[in-house]
Amino acid sequence: MPIKFPRTLKAGHLPALLIITALCGCLLIVFLIIESGAADVAHAMLIIGWWLIPITVYHLVPLSFSALSWRELLPLSSRPDPINIIWIRWIRNSINSLLPVAGIGGDIASVRLVRLRGVPGAQATASMVVDVTVGVTTQLMFVLAGLGLLLMRSTEHSVLLLAWAVLICTAILFAAVTAFVVFQHRGLFLGSAKLTRRLLPEQWLSGWIAGASAIDDAVVAAYRSGRPILRASVLQLIGWTASAGEVWLVMQALGQPLGVIDAFILESLGSGVRAAAFMVPGALGVLEASFVLFGALFGLSADAALAISLSKRVRELALGLPGLFVWHWMEGHYLLGRSARAHANASCSSEADLDSSRCHRR
Repeated sequence: MPIKFPRTLKAGHLPALLIITALCGCLLIVFLIIESGAADVAHAMLIIGWWLIPITVYHLVPLSFSALSWRELLPLSSRPDPINIIWIRWIRNSINSLLPVAGIGGDIASVRLVRLRGVPGAQATASMVVDVTVGVTTQLMFVLAGLGLLLMRSTEHSVLLLAWAVLICTAILFAAVTAFVVFQHRGLFLGSAKLTRRLLPEQWLSGWIAGASAIDDAVVAAYRSGRPILRASVLQLIGWTASAGEVWLVMQALGQPLGVIDAFILESLGSGVRAAAFMVPGALGVLEASFVLFGALFGLSADAALAISLSKRVRELALGLPGLFVWHWMEGHYLLGRSARAHANASCSSEADLDSSRCHRR
């Protein structure tokens, strides 16, 4: 008798929801551009012009720190070299930025890519889980640092209201991260496998349950590693801090120089909004609205604030589209190689059977 799944579990619902939220985000971007003056926004982007090239290249700095942070969590014996891990992180970010995958599709793909480079499956998956946790935790620290600098800069009523809103959202996210860490220490993957057992036949899950237990052990070992997780946290924090340079460069290109601290505050608050809007692909529309809102605190016009966000979109496309192309090429190359090996093994097996039958005839 076929298994009947509840309607809420149908696989098509989540992608459809992500596509709908992405479309709504695009409409919000169009509305913000029109409301701010499409001509003014276009003029601001034209002023930036060729500055988009160094802005895009500069993003490789925070990306590299983020990749090196993840590398610290991989087993030393099979750890990919820095160039390879930056390469994989680039692909991971490209998938998460440009595809409707709720911010986790790139994480799953990157686990597969490090496995192809010799990292054991359990350690690869565990490193990704811990890396995401470290990333979100340090991002919350980044947001709180920006909020603290903002309050040192101004204590106006509007700033205080914003501070309270950010603190409430940060507290909710911190509680969620804490719960996630607790679940990781109590067998997140094994518990998920046991829950899945109620939906799928036992024979489908025997290998998965054994692997889930190994992943849980690897996750706990990663948290107990001491110095590696500390180094990963420091590198991730440096990456978050370096990302503020992108805002600073955009404002330099616009001829409206923004102080380093102000750029730090603006980037930290924007990154917090992006983290909270993870269900909206690329935080479309949400990020733009947040820059308009936060930019007003520094006296930025709406078109200048939108230029910052749109420059980020251009950078995501400039780095993301080649990343997606390389990812598809690598996957296709791997599948072709596996098919060739399977064909060769089948040929060897058939030849061995043929030789065996000839010996029997003799």
